[in-house]
Amino acid sequence: MLPSVAIVDAELTLTVPPAVTAATGMDALVYAVESYTAIRAGELTDGIALQAIKLISRSIHKAVYNGKDLKAREDMAMGSLLAGISLGNAGVGAVHALAYPLDGKFKVPHSVANSLLLPYVMKYNVVADLEKFAEVLGENIEGLSLRKAADRSVATLAQLSQDVGIPSSLKEVGVTVSDIPALAEEASKVDRLLNNNPRWLTVKEIQKIYEEAYGAVEEPSLA
Repeated sequence: MLPSVAIVDAELTLTVPPAVTAATGMDALVYAVESYTAIRAGELTDGIALQAIKLISRSIHKAVYNGKDLKAREDMAMGSLLAGISLGNAGVGAVHALAYPLDGKFKVPHSVANSLLLPYVMKYNVVADLEKFAEVLGENIEGLSLRKAADRSVATLAQLSQDVGIPSSLKEVGVTVSDIPALAEEASKVDRLLNNNPRWLTVKEIQKIYEEAYGAVEEPSLA
């Protein structure tokens, strides 16, 4: 399924609706963040993933709210391409593992499930690689401890997701408290992705992440 040639033309995305732009744009950002912090990440994929994160994070607001902005669309198209290259080599982790059960049982679009869960999984993962998570957004972190800088990345990504209209709570996509244990059990079976996550998750820890994502109706306090 690998193409010999891929033509990436940002002009073809100018009429993509805001909600689709937001969901697919955040999905590409998830790919970049997860592949950057994955166990299988390396020097090559790190540079590619960081450039993808830079392009997407600086342009997704404009692409969503002013879809005719060609420069923003070009950034998003290139960011998505680079995120895909990084993903194809380094893989992804627990965000995707926890998103899969939502895709199936609750018919949540894959991109929305990934984007919703990203801040909560990141919050759990930061202690496994404080340096990478602190640097993930390329922000000025002078004077901050690595932990505080990493927490800032989580909070910034959570805010970015909410800014473009991604649900911030599992309640918003139809999940109930009684659904969570089964979701956690199902996600725990996705060893292919969990084995590439920077921090190992037990079933109980997966359930805890789902519970936190379920309880966040307002902006999650992740900083």
